[in-house]
Amino acid sequence: MPLVANYAGKNQSEKDFALYVEEVFRLQNSVTSEIMALQEEGDFNDDTGLLKAEQSMREACAALNEYVAKETDGDSISFFLRKRVQSSAVACEDSANKVRLKLKT
Repeated sequence: MPLVANYAGKNQSEKDFALYVEEVFRLQNSVTSEIMALQEEGDFNDDTGLLKAEQSMREACAALNEYVAKETDGDSISFFLRKRVQSSAVACEDSANKVRLKLKT
């Protein structure tokens, strides 16, 4: 997942930042899977706080999800999408962690 400069305020090499972004994607994907499993099992109540946090996570992680979808499909990835991923990775991670915390309470 090669990315270009800046790295969202993280002092990392391009390779390390790419690994970080991959970890963030796995985290938000795992959280989404947990929510889906709860919904399927019927253990999901209409917790407004959780739903709002999950919506915020989806918004914060939108660029990352678009990037991964394009990469998976073999589509070209624009410079601007790369920049959006770089600038949103930390917010995506923070949002996913907030949802995970709400799931545990």
